[in-house]
Amino acid sequence: MNVWSRFRQRAWSGPLLALVAGLAAALAHPPFGVLPGLLGYALLLHLLDDADAARSLRSAFWRGWLAGVGYFALGTWWIAEAFMVDAANQGWMAPFAVAAMAAGLALFWGLAALVYRLARPTGVWRVLAFAGAFAALEWARGHVLTGFPWNLPGETWRAGSAPSQAAALVGAYGLTWITLAIAAAPAVWREGRGGRVALASAGAALVALYGYGAVVRSRPLAEGPPISVRIVQADIQQDAKWDATRFAQIVQAYVSLTARPYAGQPSDLVIWPEGALPAAINDYLAPGTWVRQAILDSVRPGQTLLIGGYRYEGSVDKPVYYNSLIALRRTATDLEVVGVYDKHRLVPFGEYLPAEAFLTRIGFKSLAHLGDGFATGPRPAPLRVSPNLLVQPLICYESLFPGLARRDDDVRVLINVSNDAWFGVTSGPLQHLNLASYRAIESARPILRATPTGVSAVIDARGRLIDGTRLDLGKSGVIDATIPARGQVTPFDDFGDLPFFALLLISAVASARLRAGKSLLSIARLKDSG
Repeated sequence: MNVWSRFRQRAWSGPLLALVAGLAAALAHPPFGVLPGLLGYALLLHLLDDADAARSLRSAFWRGWLAGVGYFALGTWWIAEAFMVDAANQGWMAPFAVAAMAAGLALFWGLAALVYRLARPTGVWRVLAFAGAFAALEWARGHVLTGFPWNLPGETWRAGSAPSQAAALVGAYGLTWITLAIAAAPAVWREGRGGRVALASAGAALVALYGYGAVVRSRPLAEGPPISVRIVQADIQQDAKWDATRFAQIVQAYVSLTARPYAGQPSDLVIWPEGALPAAINDYLAPGTWVRQAILDSVRPGQTLLIGGYRYEGSVDKPVYYNSLIALRRTATDLEVVGVYDKHRLVPFGEYLPAEAFLTRIGFKSLAHLGDGFATGPRPAPLRVSPNLLVQPLICYESLFPGLARRDDDVRVLINVSNDAWFGVTSGPLQHLNLASYRAIESARPILRATPTGVSAVIDARGRLIDGTRLDLGKSGVIDATIPARGQVTPFDDFGDLPFFALLLISAVASARLRAGKSLLSIARLKDSG
């Protein structure tokens, strides 16, 4: 008996390999980019097929959940940084938050594994059943409790690469199904001629992904009227915003960068990130305040300034807060509000508390030092910031969601303002850059991305970073650029998730045929034995 056989006889070998499978799949994502890690899905499929026959459903759920724990622990460990901003009050929660996040998100993988085993697929095309079960539960992860579609398997490919271009056809969820089907196929390669056909089909699909992407990336984009932009990244750490004595310093950092001399003509548009100034927009933009005057002096007549921050409405004793993006136009003598966008998709436990009345009653809200959350804004709609420029804002977390914003052919560019300072110099902001770039691919619209500490960038309509327009983590400065060209309307724009649901239907049909074939084979065997 060889070493591998002895190892697999150990009761703990299955759970350990499930963890390894999840970790490998997570390593395939940027910024790590270890694409062979995609074979973790093939390992997971093998482990589910090899689940303990005496309790196959329980064993499958356990292995799927453990794979999810590995995947999400590596993919979201950076949330611990958010609790270290106020370490005295919240630092103790960091390890529990990381563990709870990984364990909670892993439930979707456990359920996917359970669905797969319940379907009881046989034959090599069970790969499609596996892809369907996991892709369906990933879709659910993106919608339950407002959703958290962080690091979908389909977004493993670096945004802007050839395989990522398929998101314009089927969206990130559809690309998740395709990626899972391709990556899991090696699990069946030893199963005779059918296994070899399945593996060859996966190889052909991979070649098709690269081939289609290469063609798309070579196509020219449609140039519009030139509109120049300045993106401001002041490199203000999150803990500095909690220090009231540094407020004036923070304001000065932003206005001095905004007013920095231009190499050529001044920009038409200036963008500050989400949460740029640690105060309510209503207060610091009130007439007569020194902050309003400082901002007024930093921009030039005719320029439009976009500022991310929070604002309030309602009575003084019971205000309603919104996470907003405000568009201000500099007139000859003053600042004029020309548009307001309120964040629609809020972060659970960060910007709002699910089941708030219950959790407040049992003391969770005070224990976790959670304040009042934000109110939900209307469904995302374009914002006209100037007579010739219609933009689609996406605040922070909203850039994770495929198809969140409605299609509007007049939208010139997506604007993603985000406060990634919460997550320090970790993999989190780098992952966020990759995920946000997929919204450019799906919509064939460029993205202007502004963050306080990085990564700010200009992203073209194929999801590629424009050379010389990136400010990395820990950098202070400005990006001066022209809004890139946009592409034609994409199939994803037209049909949304319908292609994804069609792929799920293929999985369901494949699973049903495999089960029917298994039943017919069983009947034939019974007749033969009779």
